[in-house]
Amino acid sequence: MAKGIEMREAHFPGRAPIDAYGNGGFRFADMSHRGSVLMLPSGIYGWDVAEGDPLTIEKFRRVLDEAQAIEVLLVGTGREIRPLPADLKATLRAANISSDPMNTGAAVRTYNVMLAESRAVAAALIAV
Repeated sequence: MAKGIEMREAHFPGRAPIDAYGNGGFRFADMSHRGSVLMLPSGIYGWDVAEGDPLTIEKFRRVLDEAQAIEVLLVGTGREIRPLPADLKATLRAANISSDPMNTGAAVRTYNVMLAESRAVAAALIAV
């Protein structure tokens, strides 16, 4: 019996700088991904968040699962800077994660610098 195409969750098992962003996605590690991404110590994951979506604690569950390896979380909120909801900020703080919202372009640039410095950084980047 023939099997159809198997769709798996987007995941790159490693850390990589972002080479480019825009047109609704990101380029890294000689690959491209359409949509938003989570850049975590365990790898790079597709993230089901679009510009303007509510930033709920549940959307950051994977980040919280890796809290022991993250000191700073950069949140690229799209074209415009959006503050993080108080409950999300408090939950991240309780997990010893410093969160910093900024527009996605600034978050990409900051992430690349911090990654090059081998800092314990993660990023939640909304595609623009």
